[in-house]
Order: sequence, then structure tokens, then C-alpha cells
Amino acid sequence: MKRKYVILAAVLLIAIIATSLILTYNTLTVNTPTKQFFVGVEFAYGNQFSQLKTLVDKVKAYTNLFVMGSVGLSFNKTSLDQSCDYIYASGLYFIVLFTNFQLYNSTGFTLNSYTNYTIFDWMKAAKQKYGSRFLGIYRYDEPGGNQLDNGPSRITFSKTNYSDVADNYVYNLKSIVTYYLDHGAPRLFTSDYGLYWFDYQSAYNCVFAEFLGNQNRSQTIALDRGAAQSFNKDWGVIITTFGQKPYLESGDDLYADLTLAYNNGAKYAIVFSSPDVTTYGTLTQTHFEALQKLWTYINLNQSMYQSIRAQVAYVIPQDYGFGFRGPNDTIWGLFPPDNLSSKIYYDTGYLTGKYDDMLNVICDNQAVIGSTLNKYTTVFYWNQTII
Repeated sequence: MKRKYVILAAVLLIAIIATSLILTYNTLTVNTPTKQFFVGVEFAYGNQFSQLKTLVDKVKAYTNLFVMGSVGLSFNKTSLDQSCDYIYASGLYFIVLFTNFQLYNSTGFTLNSYTNYTIFDWMKAAKQKYGSRFLGIYRYDEPGGNQLDNGPSRITFSKTNYSDVADNYVYNLKSIVTYYLDHGAPRLFTSDYGLYWFDYQSAYNCVFAEFLGNQNRSQTIALDRGAAQSFNKDWGVIITTFGQKPYLESGDDLYADLTLAYNNGAKYAIVFSSPDVTTYGTLTQTHFEALQKLWTYINLNQSMYQSIRAQVAYVIPQDYGFGFRGPNDTIWGLFPPDNLSSKIYYDTGYLTGKYDDMLNVICDNQAVIGSTLNKYTTVFYWNQTII
């Protein structure tokens, strides 16, 4: 009889230990960045707190990052605080998008009639209130893309030469970025589809490279990661939406893109959700399943993080603001393609085909890359015969 009690006690003890291990595992994995990898969604639709809460509740068990991209909520301090409080209470890290509701005057930024608070005071208070969970702010959407496509928010109109345009772009954009960093922002983020090098040179902490449609993922990674690593910054990806149905890529493609970002060493992987076409924006159950599948993958395959490393560099001319969307793409949105455009475009395509995701594309700015070239096993230059 005593032996039975001993066996029963042992079984109970094992059960308690097993339960403890399971609870510990869940506590460690849920909402905890794996090797500093952040994955989540951007809420960029609607202006109701209830909509944000619904999406947070849906994803909080298998993500650790939430990007609050609703201008309708961030314009009002009460709704902004309510939203951030809920995201924080749900165990998530978060980034807040602020749009152009600041205006320049002789003393710097001021507010217009749409807001009822000062953004810089809010950021300082948020750092105290939320600590490290408040990662920073998203500011000035697609600066490089706007420049390449002559969009409404392009940075410079100078048309003297490539060097002057690059200096003007970096100076103008950097003045905005550093102003926010100097006035309380922990970090500054943006997403883009071109000119990544010059975004990083403008002091952004991280640029999310946009994954959309059938674009060459290896080339996008080579451009964004190459710039980020040259400036010793973080990089990330954001899977964006189409302007029409099906709005967002399939669940299988989403999982492939997110896994690709993780294996290549991105620090951030975000799924953009907009417009408001379902209960969760553009996200459907297949997308949530992809996120869940990724969450399992990154917790069971921590050794795969950054398992694909850049070993080859392709160096293009300094200040060369080429769009890389085709051999005849614009340069800085201000100049037609020149005699190097086609060569550089096809060189990049050939090298990504040969080396896949082990390629970085960087600019020939020796002040930046001089100390980093030795990490590559092979370095090609634009003035070499590649093909």
C-alpha cells in the first residue's frame, strides 16, 4: 500500500512539473521576441477602438508586435491612449504611426486644429508609461518611393547632378527624422520600395522593405538589408496589400514571405491590413493561420534565424538613386536612365539569380562601407564585367 502511495505521489509530482514546464514554455514564447525578431500586423483601417481591440484579440496569442496605423485613432489623445493601453495590456510591443498633422513654423513643429495634444509630450510620457514595449513611431510614409514616382511627398526637386540631389534628399529627410528622435521618439520607422540606402543615411532606425505581388524578393532584401547592415541598422519587411481584390497574397505565400524574412535576419516582419473589407481589414483566416504557423516555426527553429547571411556584395556608384524596377527606371525621379542603368539592373538580376539571398547591394560610399567590405567573401563593382 505504501508503495502505491509513493508511486501515486511520484505521478502527481511529474504531472505538476510537466504542467509547470508547459506554462513556462507558453510564458516564454507568447509575446516574447525570439532572438529579437518581431512579427505582427499593422492596423490601418477604421477609426473605432472596438475595431482595433478585435484585431488585437485575434492575433495577440501568436504575434509580439502591433503597428497602430489608424490616423482616426491617433488624432485624438483619448483614443490614442486607450488603444496603446490595450495593446500594452495584451502583452504586445507596438509602433504608432503619426501623419502630417504637424506644421512647421518659426519655432519648429506646432499643431493644427485636428489634434488636442502635442506629439512630443505624448512620446516622452509614453516612454515612461510603456517602457521598452513602445518601440517608436512610424513617420513619413515611403519617402524613397514618393521621390522616384514624383509623389506628393517627395523630398527634393533639385536637378543639378546625382551628388547634389542625394545631399539634398538626405539633408531634408534627416532634418525631419532627427527632430523626432531629439524630441522623444525611441526609434523612427518607415516603409519603402526604393532608395533604401538614402533612407538609412537620413537616420531612420529601420526601413521596412515592401513585399508586393511578384516582385523579386531576393533583390528587395539585397537592397534593404545591404543598406541597413552598411549603416549598422535594423531592417524589416512589410507585406502590403493590392488596390483591389484579392487585396493580400495567399496564406501560403504570406507564410513563405514571413519565413524568408526570418531566415534572412530581418528584425521586423509586418502584415499590412487595409482597407476595411472584413472584420479584420484585409486579413482572413488563412492569413491568421499563416501567422500561427510562423509563430510555431520561429519558436521551434531558433537556429534558423539569420541562417541565410549576405556573403556577396554588389557595389553601385555613390549617390546613384536608381529605382531598380526595370532597366529603364528613373534615377531620383528626376533623371532618365543613363548608360549604367541597364547594366546595373541586369547585373543585379544575374547576381541574385546566382547567389539568391546571399547578395547585398550597397553604394560606393567608402566612408560608410570601408570597414564592412571585409565581411563579404566576394565583392563585385558596377564597372566590372559581370555578365
